Amino acid sequence: MPDEPHQSGSVIERRSERGRVAGERKMSDYDIATAPIVERAVVTHHTVATPHGVISYTATAGTLTIRDDDGKPIASMFYVAYTVAPRKGEGQRPITFFYNGGPGSASLWLHMGSFGPVRVRAPNAQAIGPAPFPFGPNPDTLLNRTDEVFIDAIGAGYSRPLGDTKGEKFWGVDEDIDAFARGISRYVTINHRWNSPKFLFGESYGTTRSAGLVYALQRQGMQFNGVFLLSSILNYGIRNPGFDHSYVAYLPSYATAAVYHHKIPQPADMAAFLGQVRAWAAGPYEQALEKGDAISGGELDAVARQLSAYTGISVQYLKQVNLRLDLSRFRKELLRDQGLIIGRYDSRYTGTDVDAGGDAPGYDPSDVAISGAFTAAIQDYLGEDLGYQTDMVYLPSGHDIIRHWDWKHKGPGAHFPSPVADTAQDLAAAIRENPRLQVFSLNGLYDMATPFFGTEYDLHHMWLDPSLRGNVHFAYYPSGHMVYLNPEAFKMLRADVGRFMDEALAK
Repeated sequence: MPDEPHQSGSVIERRSERGRVAGERKMSDYDIATAPIVERAVVTHHTVATPHGVISYTATAGTLTIRDDDGKPIASMFYVAYTVAPRKGEGQRPITFFYNGGPGSASLWLHMGSFGPVRVRAPNAQAIGPAPFPFGPNPDTLLNRTDEVFIDAIGAGYSRPLGDTKGEKFWGVDEDIDAFARGISRYVTINHRWNSPKFLFGESYGTTRSAGLVYALQRQGMQFNGVFLLSSILNYGIRNPGFDHSYVAYLPSYATAAVYHHKIPQPADMAAFLGQVRAWAAGPYEQALEKGDAISGGELDAVARQLSAYTGISVQYLKQVNLRLDLSRFRKELLRDQGLIIGRYDSRYTGTDVDAGGDAPGYDPSDVAISGAFTAAIQDYLGEDLGYQTDMVYLPSGHDIIRHWDWKHKGPGAHFPSPVADTAQDLAAAIRENPRLQVFSLNGLYDMATPFFGTEYDLHHMWLDPSLRGNVHFAYYPSGHMVYLNPEAFKMLRADVGRFMDEALAK
């Protein structure tokens, strides 16, 4: 028998126009515009053609009821799970939990963009046109290797607080880790997956969550085989005002954007060029920044010239901003002569702005280029293909969650929480206590939201014993924050993720 997800409450099965599901809908009290306290599961059955053959799978769109330590229901966590019946003699299939970041984002981006069985087809570094949006079967799904569960954070998607519980109870670094730990534990328990190999896959702030979550779940007795960190930031302390390291972290990403937009010469070897930029950024550039206004005129001139050579920004401008090139200024300045701004999530995207003379872009071209397609696709797919009917409003990003977010975090062994999260220390503790835990850092070269050099800094400051440093792996792709939007990069990503899973399972 297939490993069927737990079902309780109303089950809806239906046949959509895409012809995948049989049955009929049952009316229930879940049609009101509030989240259900009783767990709900809507089960459908599908197939997807892949290079590995046709895969038959079960999709479950449902809710998990999160309870506090006293048993009171405090939240309804929405998820979509895809499971495949094990082949004869295969044993327990791996299971991977996916989520996006924000904080306060639903999981629609990973769900509809990466390894689910259905995927939005996005053109490379171009805006997706208006409806009807192109989405359909995904031959590059990971279902040949792992079952998949996509989870929405509380206050996003269809996940909501219950009763008199306020959203703020879940809107913080540690509060969010606790909610996801309870949700994943609930799913694993009711679906009898405690003995399955397990992976976490977080994107953006989801990597901050993953680093803390893997440690929290491990302390509760649930060990993982691997953690995927896509477009990471683990230490928010580096972004505090007055801390110059953020300028160092961004410089290699500025250089990739300058090369892409032909503002500096195309290097013969991009990897070697970025190695030079890293070395200069962490050496002469960082040393110059540390001197503040005590820097000599000669050194200022020399550093500004080299910084200009790596960024394509004029020496005069760089001296005017004291060698400290903020991201918003770079995005506005790089193509100012063409009247264009560049993207934050992906610097390959460009757009026009209302004020060509301003010092900051008015929007992110790489965000608006895809948001409409993903938002429409997830809602059409959930309702039509998966038969999940509700009067609730699907929220791609929860209202004001980030504004209310509590950034404090109590790390392993700490007596008091730090004012800003650094969950790299949680991840390090998880590796020390589970020496077979493998970590894979996946990075877009054109990602301006979470620059890859900053990720390297975070992961190289976990103070792992030399015997454990090989547990952390890195990969880089010619794409942005959402690596999977570039079809070429997505093929590379798919191969790397599959290979990593195989190697982690063999440990």
